[in-house]
Amino acid sequence: MRAISYTRATDVHSAVEAVTSDPGSSFLAGGTTEVDLLRLDVLRPHRLVDINRLPLTGVEERADGGLLIGALARMSEVAEDPAVVERYPMLSQALLLGASAQLRHMASMGGNLMQRVRCAYYRDPESACNKRVPGSGCSALEGVHRGHAILGTSEHCIATHPSDLAVALVALDAVVHVEGMDGARTIPVDDFFLLPGDTPEREHPLTPGELITAIEVPALSMARRSLYLKVRDRESYEFALASAAAALALEDGVVREVRLALGGVATKPWRARRAEDVLMGERADDAAFTRAATAELAPATTRPMNAFKAELARRTLVRALRTVATTGGGTA
Repeated sequence: MRAISYTRATDVHSAVEAVTSDPGSSFLAGGTTEVDLLRLDVLRPHRLVDINRLPLTGVEERADGGLLIGALARMSEVAEDPAVVERYPMLSQALLLGASAQLRHMASMGGNLMQRVRCAYYRDPESACNKRVPGSGCSALEGVHRGHAILGTSEHCIATHPSDLAVALVALDAVVHVEGMDGARTIPVDDFFLLPGDTPEREHPLTPGELITAIEVPALSMARRSLYLKVRDRESYEFALASAAAALALEDGVVREVRLALGGVATKPWRARRAEDVLMGERADDAAFTRAATAELAPATTRPMNAFKAELARRTLVRALRTVATTGGGTA
């Protein structure tokens, strides 16, 4: 590992100023992914600005019934928070199904949103990767791409977004609060993650030095009947092959409101709006769930090793919807 200087920030403004004034600097929160990438020589900042002592922790009740979650709140703390468990079970489940218990105790909410892709070619400095070195090519296109994306891809990148948390937040229409030298602003979480397009190196709309300070989850009564379902190769500490976040509001067996998102199959946390449109006003049964899931996966672009993901994602979404409709959610 190269020599890197270290600074501990004491307040938000000084942290933002330190990174803004020196583009070679990087924020350090939980470090559960960042330190790995430093060791691999994939990330190469010359200074780390430690933000772990900033007052950005805790879960705050909002007047409208929503929650404001501090960016430095640890994943394990938020997953067990009574308000999160009661009002947004899909969010608690997504957190508990992400990473290992040790990582969840250390990883921060804001850091989870900023984690980099798990593509092996991104993490190998010897491989071509447009995300790491723009214009160098994408080794995954003709390489081992079993875990790669089938939705939202481009000819420049097919890396899958790794976050479970972000999938639930997209379904819940959460908002990301950020602070920069020009002041504070908010970004809808669905707009926070960018498709690769022709600029796969740009994963979010933050300007250099902007810092995530909180995540706002709006009040949503239907979220009490919700589920995050994750399918993976093994039960312990594994990224999703396909996942689904689902919330349903039913009236006499008919879908009156629905929120859906997919994970493990797209280059960003994927809001399943096609499926939502199909389901509105339909009876909540397997036939409607299958039509909705089929519509959502229709534009999928598969490759030889990841072609199975289209059917897997369809079945995962149907199962998640069926579970919420019949039981109201529960354990994923």
